[in-house]
Amino acid sequence: MESEERPSKLRKLEHGAEPEVVHVLDTPTDIDGTGPTPVQHVTSATNNDGDATEYNLPANEGEEAAPKLSKNQLKKQRRFERWEAGREDRKQKRREKIKEKKERRREVFREAERTGDTANLPPPRRDMRHRGPDGAQMPITVIFDCDFEDLMFDNELKSLGLQITRCYSDNRKAPYRAHLALSSFGGKMKERFDGILAKQYTSWKGFRFFSEDFVEVAQKSKEWMSGERGGIVGGALVQDDKTTENDNDEGEIVYLSSESDVTLERLKPNSTYIIGGLVDKNRHKGICHRRAVERGIKTAKLPIGQFLEMKSRQVLVTNHVLEIMLKWMEFGDWGKAFMEVIPKRKGGVLKGEAEGGEEDDEDDKDDADEEQGTSEANVDTDIQISEETNNRELGGTSAEEASGEVQSVVPTSTSG
Repeated sequence: MESEERPSKLRKLEHGAEPEVVHVLDTPTDIDGTGPTPVQHVTSATNNDGDATEYNLPANEGEEAAPKLSKNQLKKQRRFERWEAGREDRKQKRREKIKEKKERRREVFREAERTGDTANLPPPRRDMRHRGPDGAQMPITVIFDCDFEDLMFDNELKSLGLQITRCYSDNRKAPYRAHLALSSFGGKMKERFDGILAKQYTSWKGFRFFSEDFVEVAQKSKEWMSGERGGIVGGALVQDDKTTENDNDEGEIVYLSSESDVTLERLKPNSTYIIGGLVDKNRHKGICHRRAVERGIKTAKLPIGQFLEMKSRQVLVTNHVLEIMLKWMEFGDWGKAFMEVIPKRKGGVLKGEAEGGEEDDEDDKDDADEEQGTSEANVDTDIQISEETNNRELGGTSAEEASGEVQSVVPTSTSG
């Protein structure tokens, strides 16, 4: 009976055998006894000796097996699932904390009114709805090219999302604002903005999102810059009377890249500037420049080398590039804009200040050399005085013997 239900084990094939697969489906009872479980018998053909090998494999139900995840990936997935599961609880806790804080504040004011002590009252809260007038809109468009998702890791995509959010915040607070747009919006970035960021970008003013690439979005930017809300030329964009007369000029489209041979001297009205949205720790060097050249778009780089002495690479993150452009529209001075924005850790120093610092270092070195020469002269004088004094004290001692004793004393006294 057992021999009919379970086939006998056969010897393995040798290397020279040509396999032939035969599929036979049986329905033996499963372990729990609840019902039949299909099993696929894969039998190889007989070899030269007439032997064959049979293997029992689970039947294929038409679905591919899910890819296996590593331990770190499983940990991250479970951590993310726990975080998503506790979202509503965190919201409720935040609401309760805000409610308790407001109640404590009301209690402090009631106590102050009852006792008449108004000197120790907390400062009034600033209402964010009345934070002051918005900045002036300029006919300048900045596009973030985010078509590099395949070249970035998950943490780098997250960092890029934070930089884009920071760009919106900096532009809203700037006295001279630019039109912002994001091209190639989709994939994991859109999932993050729709999920974790809860579609807050849909209410951002002055920031447009497109699924098209940067070339098509750059053509669309001409429409909104020439419209009623396109902005007026102001700030550093007003170079002279000729600039104000030609407010309706077509402008230009420039892709900003540190590998470009052209230096950006100033921003021009009705122009569109493209910034590569790529966080890659310089793994894909020059990819933005090649991308622009292939599409026939002009390239330029910020004049960092003309104004600053940098101790590190002249590659900046996305939000720093935008902030420098906003500061230039405010000050009209690249050097001041760089010093306002570039982090101190990069060691950026204005070239004029750097040269002055080198001259000061040379003067300090000369002063140190003069002080060292004076101290050496004083040491020689002390040695001569000590020799004369010792000769007088020794009296009848010969000059050779006296000099020998002095030489044994002087090094000990000067070394200290």
